[in-house]
Amino acid sequence: MSRKQQRIAALVDEYRAHDLNRHYLGYLNCFNRQLFYEAHEVLEHIWLKDKHGPNGPFYKGLIQLAGAFVHLQRNHARPAAALLKLALANLKQYSPQHESLDLDWLCRVIAQWLEKLEQSQFTINPLTAENAPRLDLLA
Repeated sequence: MSRKQQRIAALVDEYRAHDLNRHYLGYLNCFNRQLFYEAHEVLEHIWLKDKHGPNGPFYKGLIQLAGAFVHLQRNHARPAAALLKLALANLKQYSPQHESLDLDWLCRVIAQWLEKLEQSQFTINPLTAENAPRLDLLA
């Protein structure tokens, strides 16, 4: 097992006994902890197996969302905006909700982040540790 596989296994191991895919749950956990790069890697594991399946664009959109926030963490506003647009296009396909995630809400949040970036003409990074979005499952 490679180091990358070991890291991913450690991030998803606690979700073995859950109804939803443990990599999906690991993604949400990493995303909410602002470990956006790790979130991307965790979900990529299942997306690669299902990219042409029914959840392919859904997982791809979530990966793009995490990638956008990786770019914001690195102060790369334009690439972040490009990924936010791609994420929005992919996630809208599953609206209003999918996999216990409120996608109507998430699409509005993505649009707000895009607006912030575009209004500043990509000169101001709106991301702070306090205002990063959280992805919570519906009850």
